[in-house]
Amino acid sequence: MSPITVFQARQILTMNPRQPHATHVAVREGCILGVGDLARMQAFGDFTLDTRYADQVLMPGLVEGHSHLMAGGLWKFSFVGFHARTSPDGRVWEGCRNFDEVIARLRAADAALTDPQAPLLAWGFDPLFFGTERMTVEHLDQVSTTRPVVILHASQHLMNVNRAALAAAGIDRDTDIEGIARFADGEPSGELQEFAAMFPITRLVGNIFRITGSSPESLRLFGQMARLAGVTTATDLVNDLAEPNHAAMMQVTGEPGFPVRLVPAYLCLDGSLNRAQGAARIRQRQAEAEGNAKLHYGLVKIVADGSIQGFTARLRWPGYHNGAPNGIWILPPAELKAAIRDFHAQGFQLHIHTNGDEATELALDGIEEALAAHPRADHRHTLQHCQMADAAQFRRMATLGVCANLFANHIYYWGEAHLAQTMGPDRAFRMDACATALAHGVPLAIHSDAPITPLAPLFTAWCAVNRLTSSGRVLGEAERIGVPEALWAITQGAAYTLGLDDRIGSIEVGKWADFCVLHESPLAVAPEALKDLRVAGTVIGGVPTEAAT
Repeated sequence: MSPITVFQARQILTMNPRQPHATHVAVREGCILGVGDLARMQAFGDFTLDTRYADQVLMPGLVEGHSHLMAGGLWKFSFVGFHARTSPDGRVWEGCRNFDEVIARLRAADAALTDPQAPLLAWGFDPLFFGTERMTVEHLDQVSTTRPVVILHASQHLMNVNRAALAAAGIDRDTDIEGIARFADGEPSGELQEFAAMFPITRLVGNIFRITGSSPESLRLFGQMARLAGVTTATDLVNDLAEPNHAAMMQVTGEPGFPVRLVPAYLCLDGSLNRAQGAARIRQRQAEAEGNAKLHYGLVKIVADGSIQGFTARLRWPGYHNGAPNGIWILPPAELKAAIRDFHAQGFQLHIHTNGDEATELALDGIEEALAAHPRADHRHTLQHCQMADAAQFRRMATLGVCANLFANHIYYWGEAHLAQTMGPDRAFRMDACATALAHGVPLAIHSDAPITPLAPLFTAWCAVNRLTSSGRVLGEAERIGVPEALWAITQGAAYTLGLDDRIGSIEVGKWADFCVLHESPLAVAPEALKDLRVAGTVIGGVPTEAAT
C-alpha cells in the first residue's frame, strides 16, 4: 500500500459545509484520504506526520477561473499600465501616470533594443485613466519613426501603434476594417479596436502577445505567479490548442515541480479552423492529455463583445454615459448564436465573454435556443465578465442553468472611470453584481482575467467583499458579499464553472490534495484586510511547493 502523509495545521478551512474545519488531513497517492483531528488519522494505520504547517492555515488551493497564460510571458516586454504591478521576479514596475511617462518608458526600451528592425512591444496601457485624450501616432512617433511600436491595452481589446507599424501592416486611409480609429481627415490615428482591426498588426509581429503564453519558459513564469498567489488550478481562456501550445503545456505539466493545473479553453482567433475542425482538435487534445492530472481540455471560449473601458462592449439603453457610440460585436449576432448552438450540441462546456448587458442578453438567447434544440442537463455554460447583468438576467441564468464568473477586480481598477465616464450613477453601482447573482441562485465565481489585472484571488475576494475603488469610494454597497461567500467563489465556485468540482475546490475525501497555505485565516481578519493575507506556499497533489514567502 502507498505511504500516507498527514499534514498538520493550526486550522484547516475545508470549504466543505458538512465539515468546515479540521486540523489534520491525510494524503495518499496525491489525493485526500481523510480530514479531521489527529485521533481520526489513527484509523489509517502507519503514516508520516508532516508538521511544517503546524502554525499556519490550510485552505483548498485557489482556483482562477479566468486567466491567460500570457500573464507570465508578457513580462518580457515593457509594462506601461497606470497602476503599479509586480513581475514574477519580484520587481515592482511603477505605474505610468501620464502620457509623458509612457513615452519615456518606451524610449528607454527602444534604446535597449539592439536590432534596429525589431518591433518594440509594450502592454498594460489604458487611456481611460487620462481623461478624454487618446493616444495617437503623434505620441508614439516620438519613440520611433522607423521601428514598429505596438502597445497592447490593459483590456487586450485595443492597441496603439505608430506610423511605422501602420505602414508595415498596410493600414492606411483606404483600409476598410471596423475598429480603425481615425483623425478628422480620415487618416488612421494609430488606435485599433478589437481583433479584426488588430489582426494586420499581430500578423506583422507574429502575434507575439499570444505567443508569450505558449513557450515552456513563459508557462513556468505563469506557474511561479500562480504559486505566489496560492493558485493551484488556473485557466487559459484563449488558446487555439495548436501543436506548439499543446506540446508546451504537456511538457511543463509533466515536470514534477510545476505547481499549477492548467485548464485551457479553445478559441480560434484567426479563422483558420471552422467549428467542426475546432471540435475535432479539442477531442484530439483530450485524448493526448488523458492521464495527465495537470492538464484538462474540454472548454470552448466564445467572445461576444469587447471591453467597457475600451467603449467596445455592447450595451442596452441608455448606452455609454458619456455618449460614446455602442460597441463592437466580435461575432455578429447570428454567428454568435450558431457558435453556441454547434459547440453546445457537441457536448462542450461554453465560456462566453459578455461585458455589456446587450451581449449578455444575446448570449442567453443563444443558450436558450441551443437547449431547446439539444437538451442537456448540467451543461454549466458560463458567462465570463458579465459585468452589466441586471436582476432579470440573473434570474434567467438561474433558470437556464448558466453560471456567472464576474470580474470583481474592475470595481477597484476602473470603478471611478465607470462612474464618471462609461456607466454613470446607478449602473456603476450594480456592476459585477455578486450579491444579486447569489440571491437568484446563480453559481458564482470571481476572477482577475490576468494579465488584465494581477493574478491574486485573495485580492479578487477583497474586491467582491469591500467594493472599494482605487480612490477608496464604496461603489455599490448593496452588491457586497461576505467573506465566506467570496472564499467559496475562488474555490468551489470557480471549480464548479470548470466542471472540476469533484476533484478540486474543497478539502474532502477523494479530491486532489491541493492546498493554499496562509499565515492567517481569512475568516479571522477584518474584511478590509483580506487582500493583505500572506501566502506561505502551496501543495499540489500532496507535494509541497517551494515556499512563496
